Amino acid sequence: MADVVFTNVRILDGTGQNPYSGSVLVQGNRIRQVGRSTAAISGSGSANSAQVIDGAGATLMPGMCEAHTHFSWNDAATLSAIQSMPVEEHVLWCAKVARRYLQAGFTSCVGAACAKPRLDVVIRNAINSGQIPGPRYLAASQEITVLGGLGDETLPHLPFPEFSFGVNISGPEEMRKAVRMFLKYGVDSVKLNLSGDNFTPQSPSETTWMADDEVAAAMREVKIRGKRGIAHARSSDSVKQALRHGIDLIYHASFVDNEALDMLEAAKDRVFVAPGIAILYAMLHEAEAFGITNAMATDMGYQTEWDAALESLAMMHKRGIRVLPGGDYGFAFTPHCENSRDLEFFVKYLGFTPMEAIRSTTLYGGQIMMKPDELGVIKDGYLADMLLVDGDPLANLSILRDPKRILAVMKDGVFAKAPTTDDAFGRFGFDAPRAWERAA
Repeated sequence: MADVVFTNVRILDGTGQNPYSGSVLVQGNRIRQVGRSTAAISGSGSANSAQVIDGAGATLMPGMCEAHTHFSWNDAATLSAIQSMPVEEHVLWCAKVARRYLQAGFTSCVGAACAKPRLDVVIRNAINSGQIPGPRYLAASQEITVLGGLGDETLPHLPFPEFSFGVNISGPEEMRKAVRMFLKYGVDSVKLNLSGDNFTPQSPSETTWMADDEVAAAMREVKIRGKRGIAHARSSDSVKQALRHGIDLIYHASFVDNEALDMLEAAKDRVFVAPGIAILYAMLHEAEAFGITNAMATDMGYQTEWDAALESLAMMHKRGIRVLPGGDYGFAFTPHCENSRDLEFFVKYLGFTPMEAIRSTTLYGGQIMMKPDELGVIKDGYLADMLLVDGDPLANLSILRDPKRILAVMKDGVFAKAPTTDDAFGRFGFDAPRAWERAA
């Protein structure tokens, strides 16, 4: 593998420090040297052995991390429509979506539940073995729920009716069996639906459904195998339940009282929150084409949850709790690969600065991927997962949603999306003023 040198780039390193002009040398799958100079750093061999990418002032930043990923959500408007895709087509769908995420600049993704028992594991293994392109991926289980809760949706009309959207359990023994099944399949994390969701009217967001002994049984199995417990927890009681039982990653956390906030703050060095506010916004403002008007969404409780979530998450951010972007992309009203819009929402609604929003998907991304000392930052010795972006994301975060502005994507030292070239040595081919001027 030839060395790669990025020169004449504006380095946004992911740590929160101000960008600076510099060059970066990649050898193998690692960043070997970061220089504060626009001049090229020499590769390990002769000068001609390195592929030189002249960024012409473009921004080089760490690859982004999506903290709440559903590759198997198939852009449908209902849970049953997601599940009803036949398993063979569903695998192909997931492979296609994984490739799209990588090309969009998400070099890492945390699975937040899959629609069929082994989909996440199969896709993760195919990515790791090089069969298909995709981000670094942590595979999740299906959602485990209780009768009447979110995910309790069986579909007897399917050719394989044993596949329901979630796995229904009742009591700690059934929980143990379900968790052990997913651990046998090889998941990285087990997803528990502790609270309800306004998407399912019989179990709204502020309700809490799972019993403590059921959660305890799940987490015992998860912990003894060194895996991670993750939770759908919109209600305040479910957030506290997750924290009491050692769950590491909490999705949504829309409703939190002062006790829940104090518990989150006390556990902030262990716990991550990925709220998924984009789906709340979409249900209120962008779902009419799919049969859900603003009035209907308000009646379902989404305006109440939106207002509560903005207040709760802003307080979490002020207290230093790690809030990461991502959540429920893959519905018809939250299409895949619009995920970086969360960064804009963090700034507009939660009180983040643009730099803090970038840090949430880069530095925190490395931490949530359990590689805090080698991922999420442009630094000597770290893994070479990087994006070359046409413009300044700090001035305009929306450019991260524009495929034309993602000029190059590198994962593990290899280009997943290669820059255009105009000579044999890979020198980058666009005019220097263009990359900088279009940031506004």
